[in-house]
Amino acid sequence: GLATPTAIIVGTGKGAEWGILIRSAEALETAHKIDTIVLDKTGTLTVGKPQVTDVIVKGMSEEDLLMLAASAEKGSEHPLGEAIVTSAEKRGLALKDVREFNAIPGLGIEARVNGTQITLGNLALMQERNYALNGLDARAAELSSQGKTPMYIALGDRVGGIIAIADTLKPEARDVIRSLHAMGREVVMLTGDNRRTAEAIARDLGIDRVLAEVLPDGKSQEIKDLQAEGKVVAMVGDGINDAPALAQAQVGIAIGTGTDVAMEAAGITLVRGNL
Repeated sequence: GLATPTAIIVGTGKGAEWGILIRSAEALETAHKIDTIVLDKTGTLTVGKPQVTDVIVKGMSEEDLLMLAASAEKGSEHPLGEAIVTSAEKRGLALKDVREFNAIPGLGIEARVNGTQITLGNLALMQERNYALNGLDARAAELSSQGKTPMYIALGDRVGGIIAIADTLKPEARDVIRSLHAMGREVVMLTGDNRRTAEAIARDLGIDRVLAEVLPDGKSQEIKDLQAEGKVVAMVGDGINDAPALAQAQVGIAIGTGTDVAMEAAGITLVRGNL
């Protein structure tokens, strides 16, 4: 009668010493059965502070394109939007007032800046709106193969350029994936990023499987699909849109440097944010 609760208390205490907050006995008891680890990309495998790496323009200056994009993104809370605003501020660009701002989850944003209608987002958004890519798709593919995320900027109904953004991988990421493989676990990366970028990062890290271009509300379904294959799944994430997937997985593991919502949905929290 005493052996099991004593073991659980000692186990959770030992976890706390290592910065692993185990919120329930169930999470601890299920953890050893996990055969598949699903890792969110931004903020989990990466530091979560993306930076602008390239600005490619058609028919206008880099400064004008960046100013329009940053002005439109000023009202966005997305890390990619923040990276664009930070880049514009570093260049000393004066941002303009925005009207009719609209966020399109998993795709991008649209806004009116200085009387110009701006649509900023991924390839799927440009295709959905039937915008001419002005030959920029080949350059975007090249950037994606380097592990960068290309964001298209349309002015009116034509694409005026691309802003490429990259995030730094966490220094421990490669060792963690090697360790998980040594334990015989399958490692899956789950991201809303485009497939080429995701696969480039997965190749670099030695990840087994990539689930890319997943919209925020589709993450929990991806976990369900893995479970339907008979897998016992741990989901590791840090953002608000990871919370349903963390709750769906047999064990949800939240990154402590992420959002409170993610931590509430998870059975285990890595307090220091170190994988």
